[in-house]
Amino acid sequence: MFFTSLANPDEIGSHSYLFELGGTRVILDAGIHPKKAGYTTLPAFDLIEQDSVDGIIISHAHLDHLGSLPVLFRNQRHAAVVMTEPTAELGKALLHNSVNVMKAQKAELGVIEYPFFSHRELDEMYKFWLTRRPGQQFRIENEHDTASESVVCEMFFAGHVLGAVGVQMKCRDRTIFYTGDVHFEDQTLSRGADFPESGIDTLIIETTRGDHARDPDYTREAERNRMGEAAAAALNRGGSVLIPVFALGKTQEVVLMLHELMQAGILPGDTPIHIGGLSTKMTHLVDKLVGRWPRGHEEIELLADLPNLRLLEKGSVELNCQPGRIYCYSSGMMTEHTVSHRFAPKILSDERNALLFVGYADPDSPAGRIQSGNSEFPVRCPVERFDFSGHAPRDQLLDYIRRVNPKRVILVHGDAPARAWFADQLADSEMEVMIPETGKKINLD
Repeated sequence: MFFTSLANPDEIGSHSYLFELGGTRVILDAGIHPKKAGYTTLPAFDLIEQDSVDGIIISHAHLDHLGSLPVLFRNQRHAAVVMTEPTAELGKALLHNSVNVMKAQKAELGVIEYPFFSHRELDEMYKFWLTRRPGQQFRIENEHDTASESVVCEMFFAGHVLGAVGVQMKCRDRTIFYTGDVHFEDQTLSRGADFPESGIDTLIIETTRGDHARDPDYTREAERNRMGEAAAAALNRGGSVLIPVFALGKTQEVVLMLHELMQAGILPGDTPIHIGGLSTKMTHLVDKLVGRWPRGHEEIELLADLPNLRLLEKGSVELNCQPGRIYCYSSGMMTEHTVSHRFAPKILSDERNALLFVGYADPDSPAGRIQSGNSEFPVRCPVERFDFSGHAPRDQLLDYIRRVNPKRVILVHGDAPARAWFADQLADSEMEVMIPETGKKINLD
């Protein structure tokens, strides 16, 4: 029984992990790297023989876990592809958008291998997807080898974003659990994770926030109110507010928080909130899934029930900045050519406005450079950062590891300093703590 990381080492991106369990081969996740281009964005799929994989399980719809699935499936046509219903619904839209992005990058950047797949290929692939709910066991089997053993799988709610799950696999007398991306606390929309804590031999766990501690006095409500006060101050100055957001997850979380802030009287109740582009599509799908996946504010359909919501017209090129409004535009890292990146100069140039960050920004991204004082744009307005991460803080992850007390823990989905912090904290334990290298097998027996 073996584990092999196919992901890029020491970075967050292109997540994909191969498990060889009793003669059955299962891959968990198939992502793309958000900071790279061309073939370097892909996991090390060249290490896998064609038609040798029996099952592919996707933990959630973010592209660093889903974006290379069409490339993988093209060479693994016999594999069962399993995910939750929300991940399937959201993932279809995100993958189709990815085709459009790759076409644009081919034209603008000269990446000749783009796009990796076509809209038609995606539509054909969707026919092979299977959906399962948390708590519903299913089997992955090697139908070509009668001597192989089946792998019994089960999903568990992971928080993070709508549809996200951790995955448990049992084979022989071994139990393996993969967290995917996890948040243990309730967010505004997504409910906290509900993970198993006993009988786990090998734990594969994300380490995204391992390089920094959260303020011990942190509460989500206080952070929400602090954001509301910063936005209200800008509106009272006669300015407007830009909140860069990721299309899936953060857009819907922030829109709901702004709604709560208006109900609490912290923001004026008639403040227009603007969203656009892919965020609108994702919000429509989140509304469509009401009642089909546990979430907060189940009584609200965002597009139908929030009268202050304004949608950026499809294909709009000219982005007008009007006072007294809040603009929630993607991407969250203000990546070049996205709506938030195009809109930023209009906000930053006026001292009455405010730019509010609500999630992680890579230091090399435009958002990261603004936060570090190295902006490509002149900055004349207040810039503030708030913690609404969809990832669990490191102390909660460490507590979970210790409660599970597995024989072996494999640290993934984190930069080198983040993984190193966990390894140091667990150095005195009896667990075998491992930081995987791409392509190097780890024995799970």
